[in-house]
Amino acid sequence: MSSMSTWLPRLHAILVFFCMASLLYAVFIYVPTEREMGLVQRIFYFHVSAAFSAFLGFLLVFVGSIQYLRTRKATWDHLAVSGAELGVIFALVVLITGPIWARPVWGTYWRWEPRLTSMLILFAVYVAYLMVRGLAPTYRAQRFAAVLGILAFVNIPLVYYSVYLWSPDQQLHPRDVSLSFEMRLTRYLGYLTFSLLFLYLVQRRYVIEKSANRLAQIKQNLDGHPDISPRS
Repeated sequence: MSSMSTWLPRLHAILVFFCMASLLYAVFIYVPTEREMGLVQRIFYFHVSAAFSAFLGFLLVFVGSIQYLRTRKATWDHLAVSGAELGVIFALVVLITGPIWARPVWGTYWRWEPRLTSMLILFAVYVAYLMVRGLAPTYRAQRFAAVLGILAFVNIPLVYYSVYLWSPDQQLHPRDVSLSFEMRLTRYLGYLTFSLLFLYLVQRRYVIEKSANRLAQIKQNLDGHPDISPRS
């Protein structure tokens, strides 16, 4: 059993490596150059894949927070925190690659249009979640963070459907994107690669969070504090 638990993460890491290498080949060699935007359009495959992984992270926060409030088991809280941290990182990648892509296409790095603004708000809300969750390892902080993690998930449909909720003259984001077969295939490969990377990282982050929680419990027991984190 221990041998399997050792080899599975290694196999997962190897799979991520080969998928990432395949994605880089597809993005920079396989797919054709987009006619209007040129080479900068290739950021698209990393941009949308990072957004997909960010949503996966925030979904884990949503599920983990609900389960934590329902069961009071620390394992769900660990999962929520791990998902939130990685979701914030991938959302930051989205907010960085977006302006890099926008500058040569739109002539500006940033526009306060619906999708950009809602994504920035989503990022800020989950940063706030991590700040609340990091205040103190107490039941109260964990419960409050869980409630915030549940409420924050409402923003995700707003980000996704923002291009349809506002009129086209208020935004430059297109509602429908026409892609060739090679572009669609590369986009799906990007989703797969970033999802595998996310799952690998979240598993490693979960182990770290669980170990940190155990150390905090030991320290608080030694210090004689009654308000300790929940059992794992």
